[in-house]
Amino acid sequence: MQRLAFNKSMQCGIFAITFGKLRKSASIPISFVRSMQLTPDSINPKVLEAQYAVRGALVLRAMQHERALQQKQILPFSEILYCNIGNPHQLKQKPVTFFRQVLALTDYPDLLDMPGCSEVFPADAIQRAKEFHRNTPGGTGAYSESQGLRHVRENVAKFIARRDGVTAYADDIFLTDGASQGVHISIMCLIKNELDGIMIPIPQYPLYTATISLNGGRAVGYYLDESHGWTMDVSELDRALREARNQGTNVRALAVINPGNPTGQCLTEANIRQVVEFCERNNLVILADEVYQANVYGNVPFTSFRKVVTNMKSNVELISYHSVSKGMIGECGRRGGYMELINIDPVVVEQIYKLFSISLCSNIAGQIIVDLMVSPPSEGDPSYDQYEREMKDLFESLKRRSQKLHSALNSMKNITCTEIGGAMYAFPSIHLPPSAVQAAKEAGMTPDTFYAVELLDATGICVVPGSGFRQKQGSFHFRTTFLPSESKMDDVIDKLRKFNQTFMDKYS
Repeated sequence: MQRLAFNKSMQCGIFAITFGKLRKSASIPISFVRSMQLTPDSINPKVLEAQYAVRGALVLRAMQHERALQQKQILPFSEILYCNIGNPHQLKQKPVTFFRQVLALTDYPDLLDMPGCSEVFPADAIQRAKEFHRNTPGGTGAYSESQGLRHVRENVAKFIARRDGVTAYADDIFLTDGASQGVHISIMCLIKNELDGIMIPIPQYPLYTATISLNGGRAVGYYLDESHGWTMDVSELDRALREARNQGTNVRALAVINPGNPTGQCLTEANIRQVVEFCERNNLVILADEVYQANVYGNVPFTSFRKVVTNMKSNVELISYHSVSKGMIGECGRRGGYMELINIDPVVVEQIYKLFSISLCSNIAGQIIVDLMVSPPSEGDPSYDQYEREMKDLFESLKRRSQKLHSALNSMKNITCTEIGGAMYAFPSIHLPPSAVQAAKEAGMTPDTFYAVELLDATGICVVPGSGFRQKQGSFHFRTTFLPSESKMDDVIDKLRKFNQTFMDKYS
């Protein structure tokens, strides 16, 4: 099998070659002689610069293997296990019953009038569907107002109020196509020119570097402290900010991912207060990515930046994000989320509204799932017991899988993994022998990419190399989810352990 190179200078070509094997298109006729307008030399260079490792060349290689298996080709494995992305339903996580019942009734309202509807659907699902129809002119196939359905935003505000003990307002909330749309729009507003920068954690979720690149800004990395469970250190924030400003960067905002992706840590309330004070001193906007707030397995509970900013009576500008893609819901394909704007200039809010208007509105199914996320069945409702049981079972299963994976990784002599306090991932450090590092160099890959490619080709397990998230020079990591089912998780761990031993024997 031909090995793919992954070095940055060749990535565009590799992506095109690999992608080309996965798609069919009309060929260009020989008689077509006009020079092409869209070429690698003429395309917007910011598009070439943007990278997204979570769905990069390694994943395309996995898709090639998957197609080969479908064509009955013989490979060392019988299936691809996509541990590269937090996509729970792809890995057979069961949808929440109540959510799907309400979606069915909102998408096909004729069900409500059919005989026997009340025998198939619980009364609270029927009631919620009728409520949506009253508040959704035109139903799920029509545009909503650009900021999102008013009654959904009001329920989001109530959710924030219950969670944080604060007062929240529907007018401060925008419903988004996943959290990503909110991040895109926020960064678009922050970056005026190539000198503007956003502070991002290292390791980071590649959405941030990609979006900053697309908008022509500078990513200013600050290192999380792996030796102390990937915590944030204000002295490191000071260092990163000082160096960036000395290089002429106009640093405008600080992005924080809590719980962490890919690192899985949860920030303490005291640490969040330090971060807010840092941003106050340095006049920075806080971008608080809190999409994993329901995925907390350790001893540090989730605390929102919204709560801390309010309790501190801070006037720091804050934009926070949440999503239906994570937690126990896992409805990634629905693309539902929200962002809340706190202490943002009203004129800027109007401009953000304009940007949402350009896209008309976020999708209605996603808005419905947001509403169900923030306002699920209450005690005494017909669906309450089943909902609580499903959510508890999913949470406990995720917690067991995180602990099992953490323990297994640390049992491997060349791998260390910090405690997985939250989110859906482990981000272990891999210690590679010099001969493996040299083999990676000869193959035109970073060492952790080399390890990940070998793992994929030997086992069918697809992970993301740590270099895709950025990391300290000389360190190597990979990110893997623990989303396969508990029985599959045992298989993943067994295959990973055997592969790692074989790899180390080969290169030691």
